[in-house]
Amino acid sequence: MIRKCTESDFDVMYEIINDAARAYEGAIPAERWRDPYMPKDELREEIDGGIQFWGYEDAGRLIGIMGIQDVGDVTLIRHAYVSTAERRRGIGSSLLKVLVKQTEKPVLVGTWAGARWAVSFYEKHGFRLVSEKEKNRLLTKYWKIPARQVETSVVLADAHYGSKNNLE
Repeated sequence: MIRKCTESDFDVMYEIINDAARAYEGAIPAERWRDPYMPKDELREEIDGGIQFWGYEDAGRLIGIMGIQDVGDVTLIRHAYVSTAERRRGIGSSLLKVLVKQTEKPVLVGTWAGARWAVSFYEKHGFRLVSEKEKNRLLTKYWKIPARQVETSVVLADAHYGSKNNLE
């Protein structure tokens, strides 16, 4: 079952994020890796900043989460994580389909360039990489991330976004 996450899910969301994010270790710049990957205060800031998390629940247990954030003229997919033990069951795909249906705005996703599995996941669902120039513009306009993360990330856009000139 897919449902909106509530305050009572906070600790489980924190656990899912930090379990699943272990896949980034060695794939992202070493100076951007930390353990826990997302501390509780940062997760709280993300929620307070407007990210609405949705969760995939199985047998009464939350096992995957994905955030959606309305930012002006676009919608962002943020912080998509599935518990390591539950991967490859279509959980991320199910969450993405539900979240994308919630908006008529273009949908953007930012992820680490070194996380090829994440890039492939979004491409499989019809998202396309934007150009380097457009990526830099989008990451500084819609995300609040450090310059080093902008340098080492990519942005993917759904079919509703921009022109072919902005896509690679």
